[in-house]
Amino acid sequence: MFNKISIFGVGLIGGSFALALKKAGAVRQVVGVGRSASSLARAKELGIVDIASHSVEEAVHGADLILIAAPVAQTEAILASIEPHLQPGTVVTDAGSTKSDVVEAARKALGGKVAQFVPGHPIAGREQNGPDAAIVDLYVGKKTVLTRLPENTERDVGLVAQAWALCGAIIHRLTPEEHDRVFAAVSHLPHLLAYALVDDVARKPHADVLFQYAASGFRDFTRIAGSSPEMWRDISLANQIALLGELDAYMAQLAQLRELLAERNGKAIEAVYANAQRARQNWIRTIEAAEQQNKQGGD
Repeated sequence: MFNKISIFGVGLIGGSFALALKKAGAVRQVVGVGRSASSLARAKELGIVDIASHSVEEAVHGADLILIAAPVAQTEAILASIEPHLQPGTVVTDAGSTKSDVVEAARKALGGKVAQFVPGHPIAGREQNGPDAAIVDLYVGKKTVLTRLPENTERDVGLVAQAWALCGAIIHRLTPEEHDRVFAAVSHLPHLLAYALVDDVARKPHADVLFQYAASGFRDFTRIAGSSPEMWRDISLANQIALLGELDAYMAQLAQLRELLAERNGKAIEAVYANAQRARQNWIRTIEAAEQQNKQGGD
């Protein structure tokens, strides 16, 4: 049982975290902190938080756990505001989609208290934002990656892991560098591509006609372009080096496909498509097997 948890950012990620812990009966009091008074008020109205606070000192005092669920570019400023009030025994974590920059920000902002910060990243989301987007089962069966620091104690890492596990998440561990390389490829690049495609279509003079005939394939491919532009701007810039590497590799793949198309090399094009199909089918089977195992128990 957590006596008090404070959440900086009470939208989809932070709000769903609070709702899940409340459903599990694992927290006595949730305090919400945010930039928007209306969002805080809405979070309280929805029962996400018990107290909507505009005081960092009030939110930090006596907290067992603090979650930063704000865009990654805000992490350093939030940690700096927390640091003067951070008491021994309080653990701070985050839900940012990049980790190397977050670790650097934590070292700058927290100084000698950095051992109390355990970086994390829940691998779950929706296109909607804000408190109304929060759902109680967002993290059930989903991975949460912890990228512990050398200074972290097992007790503090275990506390953060326990909180996410109570939300239904499956805990994984990577280094910050491993995390950023992996997610540049499978998350950050796909978002960049989806945004780029929709933006390209929207800027064409006959965009209204194109969107009129866009159907399920276009919708599925571009679903993630409905996500928060502010959040994904911050993520793209925060993971710039790894993302540029993945983007360069993808552009080389596109250049190769363009050459094959120009040559009308159907056999080679089909081979690329077939390899992608097999890889995706294997990936889906792996996901389905893991989900079934989670339902039946086991690790």
